[in-house]
Amino acid sequence: MKVIHTERHRLRASKTELHGGQFVPPFECPERVEHILAELARRGHNDVSEPEDFGIDPIFRVHDAKFVEFLQTCWTEWQAEGFEGEAVATTWPSRRMTRDVPPKNIDGKIGYYCLASETSISEGTWEAAEAGAQVALTGAKLIQDGARSAFSLCRPPGHHAAQDMFGGYCFLNNAAIAAQAMRDGGAKRVAVLDVDFHHGNGTQAIFYDRDDVLFLSLHGDPMDAFPYFLGGADETGEGAGEGYNVNYALPPGCPYFQWAEALDDALGKVSAYAPDAFVISLGVDTFERDPISFFKLASDDFIDYGARIARLGLPTLFVMEGGYAVAEIGVNTVNVLEGFSNG
Repeated sequence: MKVIHTERHRLRASKTELHGGQFVPPFECPERVEHILAELARRGHNDVSEPEDFGIDPIFRVHDAKFVEFLQTCWTEWQAEGFEGEAVATTWPSRRMTRDVPPKNIDGKIGYYCLASETSISEGTWEAAEAGAQVALTGAKLIQDGARSAFSLCRPPGHHAAQDMFGGYCFLNNAAIAAQAMRDGGAKRVAVLDVDFHHGNGTQAIFYDRDDVLFLSLHGDPMDAFPYFLGGADETGEGAGEGYNVNYALPPGCPYFQWAEALDDALGKVSAYAPDAFVISLGVDTFERDPISFFKLASDDFIDYGARIARLGLPTLFVMEGGYAVAEIGVNTVNVLEGFSNG
């Protein structure tokens, strides 16, 4: 399986995350990618290449232009205000206090575009996020050119990023950008399956009113798990998208057999949809020892579910999302890829 990766991900190396009432070193860190690359090399997967540059236009096909401009300039504006720490939102529109206009001051502007204050913006964030989008777009092109599968090793992740919101460590929605590029390249239908522990709220928002992209997500119940405010089974799409959004909200302590039942149901729906291409938002934070999740998948389970995905026989792009048990992230990620390749 072809792997696409860029060292530009290292430009995103923030030092600040708000967690449990404290500022801690971020769970989403450059070491995550190092462990995945090391495990790929250990198992002989050496077909790793740099992404092509598709420019900014494919990003605008998914994200609001003013939001993209905010990401490009946030760090510079933050520094210009004289703030010494990394850029963290402290206020944002609430349910009862909202004007749908971004403030001019960066302290207010960051809150306007932010969905969760755990994610800081630091020097190099935009550059890394833009590079990650190119990694996803290169994977999409490989699939369009006839590859059975590809792995876009994106970092930072993307599935929490909506049209005009960032958070959950995500800035640009890599999976959505890839899916849209596939549509623009001629695919009539694309399915996106999110197997990250956390609900792909950003991807859901992007495609919620469309029937040309089927979105399915297996995740921790939003009553118990971040991002909390989307991800219920009753969220099925709207307008033309009614019936094309499927959520599987699973309970704390969910064992693999229960998770796999949901996966099989989701794969059945994908098969019935008969997409021309399949995108997997591959988060491996469903692992039993992940520090910010509560599912109970063991490392061997990742091999099994990779094989289940392969049985659909669809051209499949894996796009890296979460996974924060850093020591095991390489094993679990490559297990999925090998399960798929051998399935």
